[in-house]
Amino acid sequence: MWLPGFERSGWESAAEDPEIDSTDRQACAPAARNGGVVRPAGSSRIVVVLLLVALLSGSLGAGVAFAAPPPTPPPNPSDQQLQSSGDAVSGRAAQVAQLTDRLSALQAEAEDLQIQVAEQHESANQAQDVFTTAQSAAQAAADRADQARIETDAAGQAIDAARIRLDDVVANTYQQGIDLGPIGLLTSASGPEDLIDRAQMTDAVAAQQATALDALQRARVDKANADSTARQAQDEAEQRQAAAADAKAAADRALAAAESASDAQAQRLAQVTAEQADVQRQLDAAEDADAGLRAQRQRFDAWQAEQARLEAERQRAEAAAARARAAQEEASAQPAPRSPGPGPRPRITVPRRSGSSAVQTVIDRAMGELGVIYAWGGGTARGPSRGIRDGGVADEMGDYKKIGFDCSGLMLYAFAGVGVNLPRYSGNQHAFGEQVALSAKQPGDMLAWARNGRVYHIALYIGNNKMIEAPYSGATVRVTNVRYGGNLMPTVSRVL
Repeated sequence: MWLPGFERSGWESAAEDPEIDSTDRQACAPAARNGGVVRPAGSSRIVVVLLLVALLSGSLGAGVAFAAPPPTPPPNPSDQQLQSSGDAVSGRAAQVAQLTDRLSALQAEAEDLQIQVAEQHESANQAQDVFTTAQSAAQAAADRADQARIETDAAGQAIDAARIRLDDVVANTYQQGIDLGPIGLLTSASGPEDLIDRAQMTDAVAAQQATALDALQRARVDKANADSTARQAQDEAEQRQAAAADAKAAADRALAAAESASDAQAQRLAQVTAEQADVQRQLDAAEDADAGLRAQRQRFDAWQAEQARLEAERQRAEAAAARARAAQEEASAQPAPRSPGPGPRPRITVPRRSGSSAVQTVIDRAMGELGVIYAWGGGTARGPSRGIRDGGVADEMGDYKKIGFDCSGLMLYAFAGVGVNLPRYSGNQHAFGEQVALSAKQPGDMLAWARNGRVYHIALYIGNNKMIEAPYSGATVRVTNVRYGGNLMPTVSRVL
């Protein structure tokens, strides 16, 4: 897009136009003095192409008409849309990365919990083994207690039998009235042999009684021992079984806690996995949308480049046609023939003409220079010329090495074809003709832009709201829409 304040008027040389002083030169090139080359605005990714208007058929005003407008371009997403789309992709990618890191941490925690569960499983298995062993020991103790009770019962029976035998001995002794003492034996014996017999019987009875008492005593001791053993075995079995039960209960609680923690971690892991999948879907959608927008931009760039190529071809053809028409007009007005084509023209004397044919000649001469490079200070009545130094942007762009036009040089050349010798400075050119209201402009009028009361750019109006101009360093002579901004002056200069 053209920016006011950047286009510059120039001059052939200080010798050719001594009225142009240094102040005028500064006013002719405000941008060159204050900041460098102004480039068309837009994204660095957009191929900036200046689409010019077709001028191939019919007539405009005095003979030029515009071709149909270029086809509708494909959608072209804005830089802001592309930036927002890229930001969305970056944001989603960052979320996915964060969730991936979180999943990794959760997965590590889950694995650790699984290890803990495995450990608690083993502890529970160990406790089960202890419990099973304790149950076996308790059963063995119970069996021993049962055996002890059997032995106790047997000892009791033995005690009862011994007591019965002792009672029988005592009863028999009592019933028989036997005096087992020494006096009884002596008094009851009928003789020595009877005494011996009685003594032997007494010994036998005493021995039997002693045996019975001894058996009774042993039976009582055995029963007491059996009872004690049975109680100890039972107590031991009960204690070991209780300890095993406690250990098993503790192991079961630890296992349940580990399994609960593992289940909770699995739920967290599932939640984050689902969240990651959702964000991944959003990332995929954002990437698809971004790819779509960038594909649109690529299609637009390709379309724009193709339109620029077609426009360049069309303008080359139009410039050739315009040069041919201008040459024919000049040939009819001047015996000396003019060779069409860019480059310096031989100096000729052209009689001044007016009317629609003169306007057409001015437009054709300007149109014949379409595509000629901008050169600050370039352009004479004979055609493009080498630019001059400005001590600023034009020097940086190498304008002094180029052969071309600046804005006022193009006007000077266009009007020279009908015998009008314009001054070199754009402000003087605008003041040269009749001042007509901008709203009443006609093809062949000159448009001017000014700032702080000083003209800094001039162009030729060719009709249909179009104009031809030499815009700025780095550009070429072109056709474009009239720019009503940038301090366009309210009047046009009508020379013809």
